[in-house]
Amino acid sequence: MTLLRILGCDPQYDPRQTCCGQPAFNAGYHTDARLVAEHFVEVFKDAEEIVSLSGSCATMVKVFYPQMELTGALSETVGGITSKTFEITDYIVNQLGVTDLGLTYTGRVAYHDSCHIMRELRIVDEPRKLLRSVKGIELIELDLADRCCGFGGLFATKFPDISVAMGEEKLESIQRAKVDLVVGCDNSCLMHLQGLADKRGVNLKTKHIIEFLGDLIK
Repeated sequence: MTLLRILGCDPQYDPRQTCCGQPAFNAGYHTDARLVAEHFVEVFKDAEEIVSLSGSCATMVKVFYPQMELTGALSETVGGITSKTFEITDYIVNQLGVTDLGLTYTGRVAYHDSCHIMRELRIVDEPRKLLRSVKGIELIELDLADRCCGFGGLFATKFPDISVAMGEEKLESIQRAKVDLVVGCDNSCLMHLQGLADKRGVNLKTKHIIEFLGDLIK
């Protein structure tokens, strides 16, 4: 919220909010997911804009809510919800028109493209624009930048061996890049990569892009 306030916004947190419903939806519990989605729509229906720190959650709202058969008036409200929901780097760059935050950092940094933000929301350049504007940074492109890290929410639970193999492939790509830090727009991916690195004794640091940028603000 600090970063948004610096950019002139007045962010509010509604304590009534819960999960977006994606875990239940992906597990096939569509009735339960619909109940959670209806609660989300009810909570946020009067919000001017909805900004998410998770590209995955933003995808659930923008892409999959319209596919769900919400009940009553909420079915008519969902369109308004999806149109005013934004992943945070998309919001900063495309809604606020900000690409340079006037920050400084010395080090080699790689950006991890999470699947939902890249494949569903088509957000690729926005996080990179914010990172490239940081004075002194070396933004390194991974040789497997478009590869999934293997987490995938329930995928990691249902197919742990495949999940780990995919994560290790991504981890090897990160090691080849010889970076000091990996940043991303979904903490779930970063948690997966950090966990694999810690288990294997690989020196790796990960941060959500907003945490990274926020820490540079003096």
